[in-house]
Amino acid sequence: MTPAPPRPEDLNTSECVRVFNESGFARLLGMVITEARDGYARVTMDCAGKMNPSGVAHGGAIFTIADQAFGIASNCAGVHRTAVSVSILYLVPAKGTLVAIAERVGNNGTCDTYRVMVYDADRPVAEFTGVSFRV
Repeated sequence: MTPAPPRPEDLNTSECVRVFNESGFARLLGMVITEARDGYARVTMDCAGKMNPSGVAHGGAIFTIADQAFGIASNCAGVHRTAVSVSILYLVPAKGTLVAIAERVGNNGTCDTYRVMVYDADRPVAEFTGVSFRV
């Protein structure tokens, strides 16, 4: 019988980052967590191979990097949180290396709210809001 994978809440921050970075989906898309701490994460991903027919980053790729940053910022401090609501606002098209920066902006004791900005170089391309529930 294969042992269950480690849960983020059972890991310290560096172990949690390693688990997120080594997940199949993150590796498939080339997402890399470059910084993380409780309530904060920075994730990068090259748009190459993730373009739509118009030659710009697919909206799903932009959403995915924002969601990855949200997930690590929510879960790297020993408390398991799960997303209960997310939304994204696409601002402009992107073509280069994306950077998603997630920051906790609210906490009511049960749910935390995160704002994730996605950039192409210094240009904001999307704003993502996520609410996580403490399980």
